[in-house]
Amino acid sequence: MTPTPPNPPEPDNRPEPAFGWTAYAEQINGRFAMIGFLMLLVMELFTHQDFFTWLGLR
Repeated sequence: MTPTPPNPPEPDNRPEPAFGWTAYAEQINGRFAMIGFLMLLVMELFTHQDFFTWLGLR
């Protein structure tokens, strides 16, 4: 019985941080937008006021 060689390392497919309009920047911006929208809904749930009232625009 011969030993099997170790598997070669798999390539790293994660996007690299870079400057400008990159896929990585769009992914991070989308995640922050989702978190912000969720926090807006939570704020409205707890305060029973909409966003514009909370800002004092109504």
